[in-house]
Amino acid sequence: MRTSRLSLAATISAVALASAASVQADELRDDLMADMPELMELYRDLHANPELSFEEHETAAKLAKRMRALGFEVTEGVGQTGVVSVMRNGEGPVVLLRADMDGLPVVEQTGLPYASTQTATPASGVTTGVMHACGHDTHMAGFIGAAQLLVERKDQWQGTLVMILQPAEEIGLGALAMLEDGLYTRFPKPDYAVSFHDAAQFPAGMIGYSPGFALANVDSVDITVPGVGGHGAYPHTTKDPVVLASAIVMKLQTLVSRETSPLDPAVVTVGSFHAGAKHNIISDEAKLQLTVRSYSDESRKLLLDGIARIARGEAMAAGMPEDKMPLVTVEDPYTPSTYNDPDFTETVMGHFRTRFGEDRVMQVPSVMGGEDFGQFRRAAPDDVESLIFWVGGVPQEQLDRAAAGETTLPSLHSPFWAPDAEKVIATGAEGLASAALTLMPVQGG
Repeated sequence: MRTSRLSLAATISAVALASAASVQADELRDDLMADMPELMELYRDLHANPELSFEEHETAAKLAKRMRALGFEVTEGVGQTGVVSVMRNGEGPVVLLRADMDGLPVVEQTGLPYASTQTATPASGVTTGVMHACGHDTHMAGFIGAAQLLVERKDQWQGTLVMILQPAEEIGLGALAMLEDGLYTRFPKPDYAVSFHDAAQFPAGMIGYSPGFALANVDSVDITVPGVGGHGAYPHTTKDPVVLASAIVMKLQTLVSRETSPLDPAVVTVGSFHAGAKHNIISDEAKLQLTVRSYSDESRKLLLDGIARIARGEAMAAGMPEDKMPLVTVEDPYTPSTYNDPDFTETVMGHFRTRFGEDRVMQVPSVMGGEDFGQFRRAAPDDVESLIFWVGGVPQEQLDRAAAGETTLPSLHSPFWAPDAEKVIATGAEGLASAALTLMPVQGG
């Protein structure tokens, strides 16, 4: 039960919300536009100096310094490199705003004058370039912009603002690390959690949202398929793991096509298949690596149980002895799905439509990508309502060329991804700040 929380219906009427937005929109936007040169300078610095997951030391330090200067109580090193900033402003709801900090092991090829030339050696042991190929630099700049707007307007909101800079989103471990390090016990537990992510398929400045499941459970599954090796000329003396693993790969496709409801999205992709080292040798082992995507816990269980069942069943059909059954390993922890509470989402999006205009706010399909923002709701589903929304980043010129068939649009994680950063940052900052103002109205005001 959420008996201690303020009811949005009791504190915000549609008429009052529309009126407040119309009065404040220009002022808020004008102040944001005045801040944009500084925010763009910050963005370019962040873009040029990305850091990998759990290595965001300099990024965290420079942003923590800014939050302290704004008057927040700042704690660094939460969940290894995370930063928690708290501002208390009277009785009222607790609102959490989040931005992620980590870059990716990608060699940048955007040609931007401030392109990253950083290199690092991730867990793979292979030295690589590092790039903000997922747009987390725009998230951080928008986050700082929102913080500045909210500090300037402390007379317009009442409650507790918790702003977190999260590490390691790209490996799906940062949100969990912060929670395990006491995010909800050492700091005020939120009533609402809000974040945004740039999007590589929408026009720059457009806001997209998906009520309910917005992003998927992400599971990584390894299957080790044993065999009995031997000479390729005498296959009858062996148990060929390549043939067995191939049968498993093909049978896995039926988990989605024949065991999952057509109305329940699911993905089982075999991304890696390794076996053998020479033309005429039948190896004694094959290895498969899978990514598995689902939305609900029930669907996830169906897929994972099915993978284990199929691997064992195909091995039995191939005549493998009991002590040579395939080993199925599911990586733990996994990235859980992200769920946007529908009523909460519609409340915030109603405000966005008033503020940004109907033509800039659109409901969009859910995606099968992953985002560990879902951990913040999952950690306290009876207490925390959450929303992540998309902010389009594709420059209009690129959209026009793509529509004419002259180019293809780069995706997130592409070495060519260069969003219209100014529009993403401005829209993200205004969205976060205005959502917080909506959720923390001055009581009696």
